[in-house]
Amino acid sequence: MKIGVPKEIKNNESRVGMTPAGVFELVKNGHTVYVQSGAGEGSGFFDGDYKSAGAILLDTIGLVYAMSEMIVKVKEPIEEEYDLVQKDQIVFTYFHFASSEPLTKAMIKSESICIAYETVEDEDGALPLLTPMSEVAGRMSIQQGARYLEKPVKGRGVLLGGVPGVQPGKVLVLGAGVVGIQAAKMAAGLGAHVTIMDVNMKRLRYVNDVMPSHVITEFSNEFNIRKHIKTHDLIIGGVLLKGAKAPKLITRDMLKSMRPGTVIVDVAVDQGGCVETTRPTTHEDPVYIIDDVVHYSVANMPGAVPYTSTVALTNVTLPYVLKLANLGWEEATDNDESLQKGLNIIKGEVVYREIIEAFDWEAEAV
Repeated sequence: MKIGVPKEIKNNESRVGMTPAGVFELVKNGHTVYVQSGAGEGSGFFDGDYKSAGAILLDTIGLVYAMSEMIVKVKEPIEEEYDLVQKDQIVFTYFHFASSEPLTKAMIKSESICIAYETVEDEDGALPLLTPMSEVAGRMSIQQGARYLEKPVKGRGVLLGGVPGVQPGKVLVLGAGVVGIQAAKMAAGLGAHVTIMDVNMKRLRYVNDVMPSHVITEFSNEFNIRKHIKTHDLIIGGVLLKGAKAPKLITRDMLKSMRPGTVIVDVAVDQGGCVETTRPTTHEDPVYIIDDVVHYSVANMPGAVPYTSTVALTNVTLPYVLKLANLGWEEATDNDESLQKGLNIIKGEVVYREIIEAFDWEAEAV
């Protein structure tokens, strides 16, 4: 199969869809890999590395799309790429369709096969291709939150770990999934007081067992959320509904009950955010303030640490890329239920129910 790895053109996205090691494995299996010149530079992988691994370098993104049967990316195609996607072409990437109707309609129009990393699902319900980026984003949420709590950037002026004689900062984590647990781990490591909330008691019991005593678990409901946002310095939104829009756990009116300089890091922004006032931002312009509350909602947080993120992503995507390349998408998804759940749009038809529900589309009308 002819596989293309284009350069990511989303704002400040420095990751790349595949490392040279991944290219090497594909070439070893008899496939042709086209890599756009400069695609890996942001992640620390250079054209010479890809060429040595057996890739064929192409000068433009248009050539990569035109010559490839499958495109392997990191982020969803943006508007400039919509017309580059070809009929019957496999596009394997993070899509997060439920948060973007224009993207969804563009991919329907393209009649391509859209397989979304974020909906590939194991038998136990885990999301193996989302997990490594959730781990990165969860850890980064505390790193960024601690920074924006500083007074020069309009935060409360709180040091998360405190110092002797001064109470540590308070971190509220919404969601005890991968993002939430990684955020709680990082915050606890800094010495902050952490409250982590979820509606799944099994997850809360797990957190209670593995976290230190200064990480407190509490059942998530509106009453408890309203209570805690008044006293916590940093709020992490780590809620995920597979392939669907995130629920709005913090509404606009709740901001007024928060102390000035409170920081919200909404990691769920890719799925629309779990805070009503969330809107996607970029690494170039990451924050905005509403009602004296600092909002950080960068839609590609792991893009700030592209080397770590690219290696972690290729580690988990490569087995699926190989399967798709070796067998073709139909046989590969027929033989692998996990990969089958990654199918979102097939040749103009939406096949992932949560996308239809996100836009209130009737199945017949799609």
